[in-house]
Amino acid sequence: MSLATAPSPRTKGSEFAPLLRQVKEAGLLERRTGWYTRGIALNLVALAALAAGVLAFDGSWWVLFLALPLAVLHARTAFVGHDAGHAQIADNRRLHRAIGLVHGNLLIGMSSGWWNDKHNRHHANPNHVEKDPDVGVGALVWTQRQAAEREGFARWLTRHQAGLFFPMLLLEGIALKITGWQYLKQLPANERRVEALLLSVHFLGYVAFLLIAMSPMLALTFALLHHALFGLHLGMSFAPNHKGMEMPHEGDGREWGHLRRQVLTSRNVRGGAVTDWMLGGLNYQIEHHLFPNMPRPNLRRAQAMVRDHCASLGLPYVETGIVESYRQALAYMHEVGEPLRATA
Repeated sequence: MSLATAPSPRTKGSEFAPLLRQVKEAGLLERRTGWYTRGIALNLVALAALAAGVLAFDGSWWVLFLALPLAVLHARTAFVGHDAGHAQIADNRRLHRAIGLVHGNLLIGMSSGWWNDKHNRHHANPNHVEKDPDVGVGALVWTQRQAAEREGFARWLTRHQAGLFFPMLLLEGIALKITGWQYLKQLPANERRVEALLLSVHFLGYVAFLLIAMSPMLALTFALLHHALFGLHLGMSFAPNHKGMEMPHEGDGREWGHLRRQVLTSRNVRGGAVTDWMLGGLNYQIEHHLFPNMPRPNLRRAQAMVRDHCASLGLPYVETGIVESYRQALAYMHEVGEPLRATA
């Protein structure tokens, strides 16, 4: 089930109902199709201009300086795919699917089907140890119980995971693409064919363009640098949102409704227009989780309503600066690995 068709949270008689009513009356759930149309067009023009810039360098190693803006624009492209998965752009399910496929599979080479499935499960149970794939065991772990089960190199990795977090993000751009290819076998045959075709077109087009524009060695260097910076940027956009916040699990006796489940597990990042642009609106993580289909430009407008509603209930509303958000996330990862360092 895609995020666009996920069931709405039960609101009757809940803590969430008054807030939902207030947001609806303010028109904040209405689509901002014109805003997205302009943003998508500008992003495509910028990508085309950057491609022309790569060709203009005529094989010079100075072209490596364009890997950074390309990584930023690819992150912008991923943000559009993310918003399409949440049905934020228009009242048309097929259009959202098409936008997701173009921006995910075709333009950045990442499976939109994989992303929507994973992200849907995250939104349903954020930071839930057994249900949220974002806190499952992987290269990193998120609880001391997970850490205790590590062996060999993985155990060493967990001991040092806070210090290795940002360097490991340099591999995320490539990992996202590999994971997407691996996920294709789980899709229905017709969806698998479409996604595989678009992923193949992206890969072949990307390789062919670089080999036309530069030597093979420079092309390889450019691709590695571009994907490293892309993974770092994307990872830094998602990292501050939940790490170090509440982590519910089976049997802990907590039966939270939609409001508490989303607010207590999320952290906002304070900032202005530049922060909004660089983080793709994910800095309003609390509002985004409460209203996943709210158009991105409306999240800032909803913030005061959400903050005041939480205050009226005595519910913590966590918001920090960008540096402090990373400090808290890294401190939590360091704490998870503490028992392993104590026994090393």
